[in-house]
Amino acid sequence: MLYGRDDERRRVAELVDAARRGDGSGVLVLRGEAGIGKTALLEAAAAPDLRVLRVTGFEAESGIAFAGLNQLVWPLRDRLERLPAPQAGALRGALGLERAGPDRFTTGLALLTLLADLAEESPVLLLADDAQWLDTASAGALMFAARRLGAERVVMLLATRDDGLTGTGLPELALPRLPLDAARALLAEQGLAPALRDRVIAESDGNPLALLEFAAAAPCVPRGAKPLAVTERVLASFKAQIDALPEATRLMLLLAAAEGRGYMPSLLRAAETMGVGLADLEPAERARLVDVDGSSLSFRHPLIRNAAYAHAVSTQRIAAHQALADSADDADCGVRHRAAAATGPDEDVAADLVSTAERARSRGGHTTAASLLLSAAELTPAPAARAQRLLSAAETLLDTGSIDEADKAALNADLLAPGGTRATRVRAAAEFERGDAAAAARMLAALPTAHPDAATYGWIAGETAVIRRTAELLPDDLAVQGMALIAAGDHAAGLPLLRRLATEPGDRARALHAALIVGADETALDLATAQIEHDRRHGLIGALPTLLQSLAQVQIATGRHADAAAAIAEARTLARDTCLDRRARRLGAVEARIAAVEGDADRLHALTAGAPAPGGGFADHARALLLLGTGDHAAAAALLEEIADGPRRHALGAFPASADLVEAAVRLGDPGRARPAAARFAAWAEAGGQPWALAIAARNAALLADDEAPFVRAAGLHPATSRPFERARTELLHGEWLRRHRRRADARDPLRSALKTFASLRAAPWAERARAELRATGAPDAAPPAPGLLNQLTPQELQVVRLAAEGTSSREIAARLFLSPRTVEYHLYKAYPKLGVASRRELARLPLGS
Repeated sequence: MLYGRDDERRRVAELVDAARRGDGSGVLVLRGEAGIGKTALLEAAAAPDLRVLRVTGFEAESGIAFAGLNQLVWPLRDRLERLPAPQAGALRGALGLERAGPDRFTTGLALLTLLADLAEESPVLLLADDAQWLDTASAGALMFAARRLGAERVVMLLATRDDGLTGTGLPELALPRLPLDAARALLAEQGLAPALRDRVIAESDGNPLALLEFAAAAPCVPRGAKPLAVTERVLASFKAQIDALPEATRLMLLLAAAEGRGYMPSLLRAAETMGVGLADLEPAERARLVDVDGSSLSFRHPLIRNAAYAHAVSTQRIAAHQALADSADDADCGVRHRAAAATGPDEDVAADLVSTAERARSRGGHTTAASLLLSAAELTPAPAARAQRLLSAAETLLDTGSIDEADKAALNADLLAPGGTRATRVRAAAEFERGDAAAAARMLAALPTAHPDAATYGWIAGETAVIRRTAELLPDDLAVQGMALIAAGDHAAGLPLLRRLATEPGDRARALHAALIVGADETALDLATAQIEHDRRHGLIGALPTLLQSLAQVQIATGRHADAAAAIAEARTLARDTCLDRRARRLGAVEARIAAVEGDADRLHALTAGAPAPGGGFADHARALLLLGTGDHAAAAALLEEIADGPRRHALGAFPASADLVEAAVRLGDPGRARPAAARFAAWAEAGGQPWALAIAARNAALLADDEAPFVRAAGLHPATSRPFERARTELLHGEWLRRHRRRADARDPLRSALKTFASLRAAPWAERARAELRATGAPDAAPPAPGLLNQLTPQELQVVRLAAEGTSSREIAARLFLSPRTVEYHLYKAYPKLGVASRRELARLPLGS
């Protein structure tokens, strides 16, 4: 019986009961000091009708990649063949069944799919104890799966000490110390004499495990023994119990603690080499320190495992790991124990770790490769070689999105070999991802050899001096030369270079950046989509938030707002999973453009709350557009002038924003105020050659000249499918001009077209302007059109429905979107009524776009 834990048990029971009913999944982090009752609460949740899975973190294995996942998945290895091949390969690599290591995100997705597969048979309860000591790779996989649990009938309970698993965003429950009445009831059940109860309660300080252990040894508990924390005293109690066991039993417990997985065949092979065996575990079983069940062994409490490992002297621990290494039936598993047995630098072991890392990376196991390289660096004797291995680990960590870890590894490499170019590049990339593009640009600019990323960072930050210096050092780099020329105002020379780069095969990421600068929307869409698919297939999820942001920018510009919202939602989730908090804020600034178009001031302010002060970024452009749409032309003009004259006036959205300044100035009756901006935009549009930009330049000319001919030219230039919001604005302004010139009948067609587009984009203030103009022409008041199909779906429903309409199976959709198949089916179930269909077959007939 658990005393004083009614509220906690009720909270856990609610999650388990929901899974039993099929009402979805649940996650709860149980937080508190050692012995406070987390393990007991986990055990109380287990029930015969649940499939219970267990994993326990172990301090000695916290630096060994996927040590925790081995415990969890090893008993389920016969089910891996049911998973999609890449996911099955990821988990086999984590288990050491293949000579490869998986990426943490692919592994997390594989774990999610495995849990969902098990839950098809019965609800699943995953119990993770001492999660603060789980290795980074295992914890990352668990967190990835936990955040994506939805409709699977899976409950995940994660027990951790106060300083573990911080910042996960998962629901938490802190376990308090037992109240006095509960402590007394617990001790009464143990049969402790009343005269000793108060003394034990005082010594235990409300810690349940301490109450039990001190009660068992009450006569031996010294009065007032408070110098040690309760956890350390309980650990000492377990060590004392282990001390009382025969030497052979202590050795078997050490081997079991070092082996980590609880896998008896491996344990017994190592035991044989050390002259002990299964029979030697009997005293530990009778003392209720371990449970042996078939081919597995588990410690009754994580602190017992800790005590068994810490109880041994260092020579015994080394011998245990060496025995496990010698008896391992897998080379990579053997290397892991050889590394644990190393007492100092060992080039042979380090080289083997590097080889294992290379095998992992070749199969997409970037996180595992990084962990192995870090271990190899620790064991490398020569400082120069150690620095190179640290840099390899740092570069690999960047690929996985582990920015802080990459920066730390690069810094340590730089301390060993100061002034290294590779270290500076990694650290600059980390600064950029943290949101300081200016610092990143200056770091690279200080290198004796130039790197093109310096110009890219400088472009984004408005560091024109860095762009110029990089261009001087890299005269043959098209992207750098193009950016330098544009930043200097020479659009005619700079934009053709970038347009050429965007269409040439080569570095797809640089081509995408060039296409975004030029405004080549369809090219940018194709490049972003292709690179996203590539990175999904290869597990390079750390790069996806940036790519999805670029994709969303183009989707917003081309009127695909629902698609952009879906891309941003996924990018935000992945940014959270990869600890890129600044990236998540930049995504908000991009999404603010949609809020501005819709006239949603509250949402825009919420999305841009973390954005920096005005400086020409996406947030500024969105704020200015909102002001323009809601009729605050003076404030809009002031902000747009600040952008046009600021250090980032050359950046991605600045030139379209300069066109907004023309409209704001004309509406203020001061067209001369916008003529310089209009001239810059016209030169930019002419040099870039994009039809949508040439159309806006013609619209600007019409506004400034108060002449219809440029409006007509603009209407002919606007592509039918590109930048519909800008096309509708041109039609609105043309219709307004026609009405002012008493050509009311002629004004109706462009105004109706503008209203239709604004309504489809949910651009409320702009639609109201078009509706008011139509009324002024004498046309009947148009009823608001029904919302489009896409606007009725959530971002994730849209992604799922689109893929299902193409004939993609639920398992394939789950793999692409990092969900479980059951959650995919749940999203389809929710979407069908919204779309008025009842099956996948009917989806193919709907206008869902692409």
